[in-house]
Amino acid sequence: MNVIFPTVYGPVVSWRYGRSLGIDPIGAISTCSFNCVYCQLGEIEHLSGDRQIFVDTADILVELDKFAPWQVDVVTLSGSGEPTLAKNLGEIIQGIKTLTGRPTLVLTNATLLNDAQVRKELSLADKVSVKLDALWPTQLQKINRPIADVSLEGILTGIKAFQQQFTGELSVQTMVLQPWDQVTEHRYLELLSVIKPRELQLNTPTRPKPLQRELEGRGNHTGNPYGDRPVTQIKCVDGQTLQNLAQKISGATGIPVRCAPLKVF
Repeated sequence: MNVIFPTVYGPVVSWRYGRSLGIDPIGAISTCSFNCVYCQLGEIEHLSGDRQIFVDTADILVELDKFAPWQVDVVTLSGSGEPTLAKNLGEIIQGIKTLTGRPTLVLTNATLLNDAQVRKELSLADKVSVKLDALWPTQLQKINRPIADVSLEGILTGIKAFQQQFTGELSVQTMVLQPWDQVTEHRYLELLSVIKPRELQLNTPTRPKPLQRELEGRGNHTGNPYGDRPVTQIKCVDGQTLQNLAQKISGATGIPVRCAPLKVF
């Protein structure tokens, strides 16, 4: 398969991981098991939980070689959807590590972690960040809008199974859409006690959501990346509320918590 779009992009300046070179194993058509209400890619074009090879590993590595000497903090697999849907995920991760010698990171929504083969491949990464926006099944449907056979219970079971075999750094990324009450805070702490991450990352959707597929959504959002194309602004919490929540969680768990900067643009 010939590459018809850039599978390697950036480097992206990440508030979570520093200078990051992006790898897109999904391809030109956004494909994911979630269709999150805040997704910076726009509405997902293909909702699926089926693994396949979207982009040949060799094509990715040829593009990646052009970025040598890879002066970045991390090489991140994310891009145009859920990276664990790529059936050649393990091959891609191993190829990146062999070629660049840089730490590898995978950003995942964790919907496929009940698959032993996915866990095995994902374990090759140095760092993995799992998404946990929804604390109850109703929130999962409202915020992440998953495919039919995905449940919160299944996601949590998969993360726990992965944590038991993963020797790298596991973090949790959570999008906070509104201030949390004490019940919500307590529920989050309960789930963290199951997941046992090394770090937490709290974010809020300060970036607008494009109403159509936007390749620019993968990278840095500076200036006006979408031009005059239609976008919608998702309601978010203010920076101080996010900081206060981070302090509460860190104080209760001892887990380091990073917060998104107050401004993205």
